Formats: sequence, C-alpha cells, structure tokens
Amino acid sequence: MNVHIQTTAHDHGVSLAEASRVWARIALLSFGGPAGQIAVMHRIVVDEKKWVPESRFLHALNYCMLLPGPEAQQLATYIGWLMHRTAGGLAAGGLFILPGVISIMALSIIYALWGNVGIVGGLFFGLKAAVLAIVIEAVARIGKRGLKSPAMQLLAAASFVGIFFFALPFPAIILASALIGYVSAARGNPAFVSVRHGAAHEDGESVLGDGTPVHAHPSGKRALQIGLIWVAVWLIPVVAILFVAGHGNVFSQIAMFFSKMAVVSFGGAYAVLAYVAQRAVETYHWLTPAEMLNGLGMAETTPGPLVMVLQFVGFMAAFRSPGDLPPLLAGVLGGLLASWVTFAPCFLWIFLGAPYIEKIRSNKALSGALAAITAAVVGVILNLAIWFAIHTIFRKTVAVDGYGLSFDAPVLASVDFWSLALSAAAAIAIFRLRVGVLQTLAGSCLAGIGLFLVGAI
Repeated sequence: MNVHIQTTAHDHGVSLAEASRVWARIALLSFGGPAGQIAVMHRIVVDEKKWVPESRFLHALNYCMLLPGPEAQQLATYIGWLMHRTAGGLAAGGLFILPGVISIMALSIIYALWGNVGIVGGLFFGLKAAVLAIVIEAVARIGKRGLKSPAMQLLAAASFVGIFFFALPFPAIILASALIGYVSAARGNPAFVSVRHGAAHEDGESVLGDGTPVHAHPSGKRALQIGLIWVAVWLIPVVAILFVAGHGNVFSQIAMFFSKMAVVSFGGAYAVLAYVAQRAVETYHWLTPAEMLNGLGMAETTPGPLVMVLQFVGFMAAFRSPGDLPPLLAGVLGGLLASWVTFAPCFLWIFLGAPYIEKIRSNKALSGALAAITAAVVGVILNLAIWFAIHTIFRKTVAVDGYGLSFDAPVLASVDFWSLALSAAAAIAIFRLRVGVLQTLAGSCLAGIGLFLVGAI
C-alpha cells in the first residue's frame, strides 16, 4: 500500500528567492532545443540541487510531452509549481523564456535594420557546435536513467525509428506507447517502470522527497477557478485586439494564428515550426523562406524554447505592416503578442492538470503508461539530436522518400569540417574533460567568432 505524505509548500527549506536564482541560471543555459534544455534542467534540478527525485522528474516530463507547446518550459513550470505553488510555477516558467524573449527581440531588431551581421553569425556558428554536444549528452544521460528494462529500450528504439525514418506522427507514437505501458502494467508486467513510487533507495535522496504537497491535491473548485483565470489571461487581449482593430489587421492575424498554434502544437517543435513556416511564408507572406530559416537559426542558438522563433515571425509581420505605428514599435509589439499567446496557455495546462498528474503517481496502470512514454520520449529526443547533428555538421541534405521512408539524409560531400571540429572539441570538453556547460558554450562562441574574423567561415 502506498502512503502519500502531505507536506506544506515550503517544508523543503528552499526559498522562492533561492529557487528563482536557480531557474534564472537554468534559463541562461537552456540552449539546443528541448533535448539540451531538458538535459540542463535534469543536471541542475535532479543531480546538483536534488530538488526532486528521478521518478518525479520523469513523471512530470511524460505529462509535459503529452501537452501542446514547449515541453521544457512546461516542465520548468511544473517543478516550480510543485516546489512553490503558483508563484513558483510563474517564476520558473517565466524566467525560462525571458532570456529568449530578450535575445530574439534584440536579434530581430538587428536583422530588420541591418540584416545578418557577420560576427553574430560567427558566434552562432560556435554556439551550435557546443549545443550539439549538450544534446548528445542529454540522450545519454536521460536514456541511461530512464530506460530501466529491455522492453523500454526496445520501445525507445522503435520510437526513434518511427519518427526519424518514417515520419510517424508524434502524437501517434506517444499514444501507442502509453497504451502499451498501460496494458502491460495493468496485467502486472513490471517491464514498463521508470522508478517505482516510494522507492527511495532507487531514487536517491531529494529535497522534496516522495511526499505530496498540500497544494498538489486536485480540487474541482480550484480547477474551475484556474481554468477561468488563465483562459481570461490568454484570450482577453486577443478579443480586445479583434474588437479594436478588426480581423484584417496584422495584430489580429498574429493573435488568432498563434493562439491556434498554442492549442494544436503537438508533435514537437520541428513539426510545429514546419507548419508555421509554410503558413507564414505562403499564406500570410509575412517573410521569405530564407528569413524563416534565419529566424530558426536565431531560436536554435539562443536560450529558451525553439518556438521563440514565433516571436521573430510576429516581429517581422508587424514590422512590415505597421499601420499608423512606427515600424520598429509595431515589430516589438507584434513579437511580444506572438510570445504572449504562445506561452500563456502553457501555464494553463500545468496549473490545471498537474494536481491530477500528481495523483496518479500511485496508480500502477497509469504510471506504467507514463513510464512507457518515458521510453518513447528518449527515442524522440534522440531523433532531435540526430536532426540537429545533421543540420549542424552538413551543409546540404537530400530528401529520402519511398517504401514508407521519409527523412533527410546528409550529403556527405557537404560536411562542414570546422563545424565538425568544433563539435568534436565540445564533446571532448563535456564527456572527457568534464568542463562545465557554460564554459563550453563560451569557448565555442569565442572559437566561432575567431573563425569568422580570420575568414575561415
């Protein structure tokens, strides 16, 4: 019989101010898309600070992978909420995106006024190499700890093959994995177990422990209040813009389009961005294909979720159709609006659903489903790592389609030797020399700038 120990929000002894400093640090190191961001968060929250045990981290991650929107930002919000109620969730989730908001906005202004600046491109070149090493470490770290049985390892491999080589829909992979885990656990098969609830000897000591904080117990009344408040926070600005500006205004288009994306953005960042790129370029004509790729490069090489590129899209859309506003001001407002309607729903999903996810930790069948999702998530993260590696080290790819296959294969002759060398150096620094993430990022950035200055790139 599992016993839930009730604790208050602050019994763990970590103050909100202290936690906020840690979340700010995590945010500044969160490069490389969801794989790199989850790796950094895991390293600090689980290994270094020992705030939450391994099982709880993976349990929360599994839920966040099921949600629309950026899973790493939602995971930060979840753990922040678990530690310090709503204020903690706002601090963790808000700080997670703040560096990206500032970085993308600054780069958007530079891009709109002067185009690509060479030295910034050199910095990004070095940064990508370090990010690749961080992403690879994420796969190794999470895979080693999350795949506790041959069945989970097989499911992770199948998930990778399905999404990378056959472009199977991400939701289908996750739902199929959940069904396999649920049925297996319901029949008493222990194959799909990440870390058993209450198994402290397997989990290790943690600040929060295995207890359930008082605020983490579900309540129908509270859920209704949370739902009304956050739907209002999200949609009142949208309704106001539509009422004042009309449906044809660029700000109305931004508000409506990205609000829809916030609800249907399943399948990982790259699947979502492909659809956004197509609509932004071909339907709305907000920017060109090359500009969309430049925006994605900004998002990949700045801290924060990859969907921060949506802020760049919103900026360029409003910058080019400013109406009566100065173009730069319109661009800033358009970018901030895109970010608002993208991330406000993320807090809704966590604050509304997390108490119910906490409750099912002791349900063997549902925990089995989430454990199976852990395995699928490892395969998905590996897919992101390989995708990122191909587009970092090779200048060209060729589409492979046929016999059910659908993936981008690298053109071996297009290998970028400088990128390969920097990536290898960053991997050696992280894996063999145990150099810190921040130092590796800084060194790679300086190397990239140096290569630009000497004309090598």
